[in-house]
Amino acid sequence: MARVLIVGAGLTGSLCASLLRRELQDKVRIEVWEKSRGSGGRMSTSRPPGPSSHSADLGAQYITATSAYRKSHHRLYAELLSAGVLLPFDSSRIEGLKHKDGSQDFITPLGVGSIVKHFLSDSGAEVFFERHVTGLFRRGASWEVQSRAGDSEMFDAVVLTIPVPQILQLEGDLREMLTPPQQQQLSSVLFSSRFALALFFPPDASFSFSWAARYVRDSSVIVYICHDSAKRNAAPSLGPSLVVHSSVPFGLAHLERDAADVQPIIMQELQRLLPGLPQPISIKCHKWRYSQVLTGVPGSPGHMTLLQFPPLLCAGDGFSHSNFDGCVDSALSTITALREGLSEGVGLTDQSEP
Repeated sequence: MARVLIVGAGLTGSLCASLLRRELQDKVRIEVWEKSRGSGGRMSTSRPPGPSSHSADLGAQYITATSAYRKSHHRLYAELLSAGVLLPFDSSRIEGLKHKDGSQDFITPLGVGSIVKHFLSDSGAEVFFERHVTGLFRRGASWEVQSRAGDSEMFDAVVLTIPVPQILQLEGDLREMLTPPQQQQLSSVLFSSRFALALFFPPDASFSFSWAARYVRDSSVIVYICHDSAKRNAAPSLGPSLVVHSSVPFGLAHLERDAADVQPIIMQELQRLLPGLPQPISIKCHKWRYSQVLTGVPGSPGHMTLLQFPPLLCAGDGFSHSNFDGCVDSALSTITALREGLSEGVGLTDQSEP
């Protein structure tokens, strides 16, 4: 049985784990290591500090699928809709949204993090949180993977789904095996940065606006505001939640500042945009250093194979584009290459279609 490590429990990582399980079933042991305390990455749902408020999606807000992707990724969309993880969404409830013809929007009733949890659960993988990978070392036909805690484990294959700049920071043998073109392509990947606020309110709080979300055009600080619990049609028995995203220029200008120092600036602007906003019982400010891909790997290959055997692959939106379907494209591409590498190196063959 091959032992495969997937680094990163975001959308691409969870999809890779799920698709690999469907391909190789019981011929592979899958582990997922995530440096954070929970899964989701940029598709994470933040829980309120107390039980009286709804949760909030700090990263991705909703899923937009073009007609072409609804067709090519039909099985995954059908699966998520059947499981109740996704629901169709009326985008007219988003003020200022510029929509492309033929696109369809979906929301997640339990928060966008439920998509990642669905695929992780389906994969049967062992998921380890607060396991921060710091180094990769080739040991014959295996990879020794080191964590920040100082321990290390051996794997037959490794898939890196963390942001490309973090891949380039890993210690060990990775940098030495990069070809000059690979080094150049990876170094050229650029991400935008932004801050996100989640505001949690008591059950008796009410808002004066009717929209579920609004794209802001008259602010240099805030670009997006979402009545998150209304977007998800959440039960009114709990307090509402509000999500605020800063603009990319604002995020870049304040990137090296602590989130706690930036929060008052965003709150002041929010109060200007929404005068009379009730007092929240709690506020969470998060810095997304790697928010969305501005410049990806040329050609959007979906993945990059750094070594055929023992397999070492990179995946994620840096190799495609920053949305649900981009991560699906990346995962599909990655698992095809990984299956071939495992078949050649470990002697595995696939048993079923994904």
